[in-house]
Amino acid sequence: MINARAAACIALLTVIVGVRPSGAGALDEAVERYRPFLTEGIGDALAGARLLRDRAGASDLAGAKAAWISARAGWERSEVFTAGFVPELDALIDAWPNADSGFHAIEAKLFGVGQTDVGNDAEALIKNLDDLHDKLRNMPLTAQGLLDGTVRLAYEVGESKADGGESRISGTSLDDMRNNVAGIDFAYRTLFADALKAVDAKLDEQTESRIAQLKSVVAAPDLTHVDTFQLRRASEELAVALQMASASLGLQRPTLEAQTR
Repeated sequence: MINARAAACIALLTVIVGVRPSGAGALDEAVERYRPFLTEGIGDALAGARLLRDRAGASDLAGAKAAWISARAGWERSEVFTAGFVPELDALIDAWPNADSGFHAIEAKLFGVGQTDVGNDAEALIKNLDDLHDKLRNMPLTAQGLLDGTVRLAYEVGESKADGGESRISGTSLDDMRNNVAGIDFAYRTLFADALKAVDAKLDEQTESRIAQLKSVVAAPDLTHVDTFQLRRASEELAVALQMASASLGLQRPTLEAQTR
């Protein structure tokens, strides 16, 4: 039991050095609330990949393209966590720019040369997505890792995707960015917003504003109308705001190092 003198010392140290009670418990609960979203996103990608295999097997090029786009949406919403927690599967599913497997190998055939001969690639994509979907049930997830992934994805939207993005052959890079931003927005609101608002309401407001700015930029009617300067600026400002939030959340400051693909 802490005596009165010890308690007074702890209180004094808290005032002097700015120590805050850990929000680890609340963040851990938020992580578990977030897990079903990840499972749903990868489940949507898996369902799209299975439909892609079936449509391609029936030589239905238009149907296979539509299924590929649907599968991508679920994946891009989930990229907050993929590279950080499952880098090996991330590389197999979404390798870019070296599109030897996964989404982009299929994209090159469907959209590049108009071929539906993607059976082996589709089966491999399904296997990897199914593996990830299973892993998500019990995979250890941490608030730190998810904040790291949110920051890096926010930065990637402006730096890696502003010049045409990774889905150039299909012409769906703007959709990629929109789904990335939707994933970032949901992750922030589900995982961090309440905890940050409780200790630094002003920074929470700034972060929400940066997300709104990024949403506005990617709401352009097509990629040619995206203001790349504003995209990079909004992306970088959001990443910085999230980095600043880390201290208030009791987490380490995330870096902006490029993730391995």
